[in-house]
This record gives sequence, C-alpha cells and structure tokens, in this order.
Amino acid sequence: MSTERQSPSARPQTWLLVLLGLSIVALLAARVLTNWVPAQSTSSTPTRTSSRARGQAIDPKELDIRLEALEAARPDQGEVARNPFRFYQKPQPTPSPGSTGPLKPVDPGPPQPPPPPPIPPIPWKLMGFVEIKPGERVAALSDCKGGTWNARQGEIVDGQYRVVQIGIESIIIEYLDGKGRQPLRLEGCPPR
Repeated sequence: MSTERQSPSARPQTWLLVLLGLSIVALLAARVLTNWVPAQSTSSTPTRTSSRARGQAIDPKELDIRLEALEAARPDQGEVARNPFRFYQKPQPTPSPGSTGPLKPVDPGPPQPPPPPPIPPIPWKLMGFVEIKPGERVAALSDCKGGTWNARQGEIVDGQYRVVQIGIESIIIEYLDGKGRQPLRLEGCPPR
C-alpha cells in the first residue's frame, strides 16, 4: 500500500498566508493610528494641512469668521417673482374703480346654427385579408351578427359603404352619400 506524497510546491504554504494577513493588518493599523491621508494631487498652489487632520487642537487664528459681512447692507433685489419652494401664481392686478368703469357684457352676436350631428360609426369590423394575386388583396368584413362581406379596393359593401383603400393592417371605408370616412383596424368581433 503506497501513499502518494504531495510535492512541497503543490501544498498550500500556510506561513505565506499568515505573513500576507499580518501585513494587511499592519497596514490598516498604520492608517488608523497616524490619521493617514492619501497624497494630494501636486499642483502649483501650496496646500495647507489643517490642524484637525494632524490630530491637534484648532488654532483660533486659523478660523476666518467675518461676522460683519452678515450685517452689511445687501444690494436691492427688486421684487422677487420666483420662489422655488412654493407653487404660486402672482394674482393679476385689479383695475382701479375709476379708470375703466363698470364692465359691460360682451354681445355674443347673432345665434350660430348648431353643429352638425356626429357621423354615426360604420358598424362593420375588419376580420382579415386574403391575397388573391401579388398586390391584389380582398378585405373580409363582418357585422358581428352573422353577416359577412368581402370587398376589393373600390367595391361597395352592403349597398351603403365603399372600400377606399386597403392597407397592411387596416382599411379606409366611406359612406356612399359622402357623410364621411372611417378607418377600420384589423380587430375582429368581440366574443359572444
């Protein structure tokens, strides 16, 4: 019975792992104990290290407080028209009572005729298309009550409507008497 021995280079060398861990702990301890600050970018302006970063007490001479600037007169801003913290609309100025006089009602003029009634919707639904030859399509229409029609472009449907144009997913159909047009999208009838 032979046992295989691992070569020394194949075994994990625990002393290297321990040494790596100790060096990381030492680096972190050095940062914490010395208040280590990363190096600043080198520029032409000299940088002043504050006493707080060095861990010393703050010198009152380093503080530059100008209280007199708070009491100085500020330039006149005029009337402020914008407040970003409120939704507010400025009220319109009311005219003085003597300048314009009482408001008079506006004359609406002669009565206008009522607008025409809306065009009644076309009761047909587009069920689908059949392509007979390349470029020649036939639209399949239904009234959703059992009546069906097929029509090419320009043909009359149910004696009242004409198919004006057949598109990819819709058709345009119009009344024969010229009341109006309506597009019909490919949607089919609702379930009963």
